[in-house]
Amino acid sequence: MGALSFLKDSVFAEEYAAGGGFLQSLDPRVKAITFLLFIIQVLFARSIPALFFLYGLCLFLALVSRINLGFFLKRTWVFIPLFALFIAIPALFSTFSPGEGLATWDILGTKLTITRQGLAAAVTFIMRVAASVSFAVLLTITTRHIELLKVLRIFKIPQVFVMTLGMCYRYIYLFVSMIEDTYRAIKSRVGVLVHYKSGQNIVAWNIAFLWSRSLKLNEEVYRAMLSRGYEGEARVLDEFKTQVKDWLWLFSVAALYLIILWMT
Repeated sequence: MGALSFLKDSVFAEEYAAGGGFLQSLDPRVKAITFLLFIIQVLFARSIPALFFLYGLCLFLALVSRINLGFFLKRTWVFIPLFALFIAIPALFSTFSPGEGLATWDILGTKLTITRQGLAAAVTFIMRVAASVSFAVLLTITTRHIELLKVLRIFKIPQVFVMTLGMCYRYIYLFVSMIEDTYRAIKSRVGVLVHYKSGQNIVAWNIAFLWSRSLKLNEEVYRAMLSRGYEGEARVLDEFKTQVKDWLWLFSVAALYLIILWMT
């Protein structure tokens, strides 16, 4: 069940969003705009030093926002960037990226050569993915999900999309908790070792049971939201207020965007 606990920790890190760090103190609207600028910078940056600088800036922002770096790195490198690493491996070799050779191996009569151009392309691709994912994760970690939903509506994102996203957030949390409870109940009654046929029957029965409960839970979550006044709009008790530091932060990020765009 470690995977489920990891999923819950990575998706529902509300304690960091409620912290007193730098990013948590910014207006969510300004923060969303600046992080969009960061991601655009990453996507259009042509030089590897610029990508490393942006990634380092993301880590620095995580530190000043009181985010544990171990927690942050696990949630930004375990899935998408590692997958991107495997995708980028073929680009290292001269077959896909002809150019100046750096290292050559003779494997079963086949020469594999890593080229300088292939290495640069692979590093650029991996760093773009890692930096983009890191900025996106940092935004979600340092902003309460209800505030993000409200920001989406302020930016004229369709109400149906925002409502669906909000329901999915609540539903996934309840569904993961339900799976954990079911697994714990089975383990307490069956133990660690079980015959494979009995195990197959248990798994099949629980798949059907969880499917049935998930359908019912979906309706219950929606009715519970409606009973508490939900009308498709994200509501927060505190209104968004833009302060001087928000404007300074916005202008600083915009200036950085222009500088990197000019240098690359």
